[in-house]
Amino acid sequence: MRTTILILTLIAMVTSGLNLNAQSKKALIVYYSWGGNTREIAEQIKSITGAEILEIVPANAYPGDYDECVDQAKKEINSDFRPAIKTKINNLKDYDVIYVGSPNWWSTIAPPVATFLSENDLSGKTVVPFITHGGGGKAKCFTDMQKLCSGATITEGLAIRDSRSKSSKAEVENWLKEINMIK
Repeated sequence: MRTTILILTLIAMVTSGLNLNAQSKKALIVYYSWGGNTREIAEQIKSITGAEILEIVPANAYPGDYDECVDQAKKEINSDFRPAIKTKINNLKDYDVIYVGSPNWWSTIAPPVATFLSENDLSGKTVVPFITHGGGGKAKCFTDMQKLCSGATITEGLAIRDSRSKSSKAEVENWLKEINMIK
């Protein structure tokens, strides 16, 4: 009887240790959101994973008018412009997993996200990309993120249509399970 209890106790300790190890990876969600859709997905990921969250804030805000914003974004993307951002992170080394979120602007990531990725070394990290879009799907977003994350392990990304962002929690959770970010 004592032997059985001892064995069960050891099994429980080993199992707990393994689960602790899997869960001990510190994660950060970094995102830029102009219209709130990417923020919605970032918040869903936070509620599911418990990861910390950080919004990428441009030094100069994009115009509030949709057409003006689209015009500015198109010019910036066509010239490979990297706008200054207010968002700085001094403890990036403390994180193992970095979720990176962006709207799909002109078939790529928003310039503030490109700035964040080009200013921060994510080598050795696991990068988990997600985007929102108005119909353009993932386009080149994930491949463009990968180019800016040299030395990082990039998981399969998630693309959510803007109109579904508020009702996509189940889809987000399924994706996180598929890429082994949660059980």
